[in-house]
Amino acid sequence: MSNGESQMLPIERIAEKLGLSMSDLDPYGRYTAKVRLHRLSPPGAAPKGKLILVTAVTPTTHGEGKTVVSIGLAQAIERLGRKSVVTLREPSLGPVFGVKGGATGGGKSQVLPAEKINLHFNGDKHAVTAAHNLLAAMIDAHLFHGNGLRMNIENISWPRAVDMNDRALRQIRIGLGGKTNGVPRDSRFVITAASEIMAVLALAESRADCARRLGEITAGFDYDGKPVHAKDLKANGAMMVLLNEAIMPNLVQTTEQTPALIHAGPFANIAHGTSSVLAQRMALELAEYVVNEAGFAADLGAEKYLDIVMPSSGIKPSAAVLVATARAIRRHSEDQNRTNLKAGLENLAKHIEILRKFALTTVVAINRFPDDKAEDLRAIRNFCAELGVESALVDVFDKGGDGARELGEKVTEAADRADLNATQPLYGPNLAIEEKVSVIAKEIYGASGVELLGRARQKLERYIALGFAALPVCVAKTQNSLSDDPKKLGAPKDWTLTVTDAFLATGAGFIVIVAGNMMLMPGLPKIPQAVRMSVNEDGSFRGLS
Repeated sequence: MSNGESQMLPIERIAEKLGLSMSDLDPYGRYTAKVRLHRLSPPGAAPKGKLILVTAVTPTTHGEGKTVVSIGLAQAIERLGRKSVVTLREPSLGPVFGVKGGATGGGKSQVLPAEKINLHFNGDKHAVTAAHNLLAAMIDAHLFHGNGLRMNIENISWPRAVDMNDRALRQIRIGLGGKTNGVPRDSRFVITAASEIMAVLALAESRADCARRLGEITAGFDYDGKPVHAKDLKANGAMMVLLNEAIMPNLVQTTEQTPALIHAGPFANIAHGTSSVLAQRMALELAEYVVNEAGFAADLGAEKYLDIVMPSSGIKPSAAVLVATARAIRRHSEDQNRTNLKAGLENLAKHIEILRKFALTTVVAINRFPDDKAEDLRAIRNFCAELGVESALVDVFDKGGDGARELGEKVTEAADRADLNATQPLYGPNLAIEEKVSVIAKEIYGASGVELLGRARQKLERYIALGFAALPVCVAKTQNSLSDDPKKLGAPKDWTLTVTDAFLATGAGFIVIVAGNMMLMPGLPKIPQAVRMSVNEDGSFRGLS
């Protein structure tokens, strides 16, 4: 049992804190429940609460504690006497068994029950995987039974999905073994977090909107070059059947019994990287402050929230929290031994600049680690002060909400005085697709220009001809650098963003731009977290954190 799970309250007690009754819930055991969608505010209603967007500097491979800070901040706001909810994404089994392990926070700032959330959490990820693969199966059945839609076998874009890091599935050949086994063709797998269906689930406003978006998914193109949608295959109704329960946000609790809504799980390096619009809307109806995590750093999760999620949903953040650690900043030092922290501060400065481009008031949360030097923490605070940005030391792993009181006070004050009209996307829909990519590359990443390789350019020209030029762009890029090269640290200058591929995500409502060598199916490291895991005789886990 994880630390703090013995203090869990029955889920109906957590619901009571938000004014929810049992008629609003579909319980999944004693400690988790789905919240029924009738508790959403009416369409067009102004949110009652204020959204705080949590992002970070460019992280190390193990992350900088963005999730633990988000949870601790929500707990701190509640300790300050205000009603708060933290909204998080559902962990993917890929990272759980890969590099990072669990994604439920840690110490005195976790969401519980942690092991359930990290694994099969109420079946949501499996439902997304099943819906994705149902469409794939219906495509191949359609080809086998005569191909009435005249789908071009060489131009089918819909892959298969699995919620696991498995590099061997990046490129595959299917339909082998004779004509009874289907039509042979090249295909691929993506990790479930990169599935367009995960993005659809995260961006949908209702069941009807989810079903509509599923129908608009582009499965491939016919011999005339026109898109074939999931609705043309009559697949979207059955896909929605599989997502009928998964579309409801999941209510759980933190180690201090603060309510948490955890729902959907798109990655921020290959998708748009934040919890569902439904969870955020619900939380904004039920609480004064909603702490919403956006994946990876400000160049990824925050940019995509502000340029994709915000225009689509109408939800505007009132303030931002930028999580920084001495460890991450030192990593960006040009000093080969990574000992000169001050040399790495340009990465922090760049992320502050990114959030300022959206007129978003930012507080830097300096997440303290046990071996941090006092002079390093002081240097980060002084640097923030020089830039005119508020900062706060945070120690929520050891102290829970008490470890983020200063952060809670500063960020709620910033949210209370926010001018939401000032916060706008970086670009509008009328900008050309290539210009949208260029704006993000130059303004957000610090690139000097963009190079579109032949395959990517051809695809984008086709998408424009088909009438999709107004869609926003979702850049799939390494999380380890502001650039498209994971080895370029700090805040690289005088470099060119290389666009290697593009995909049409008409159900989600954006165009995926692949930069550099970014893969939509990660692989396991040489020594994955999985080798450390096992189950005790009493059913408890070892190595799952």
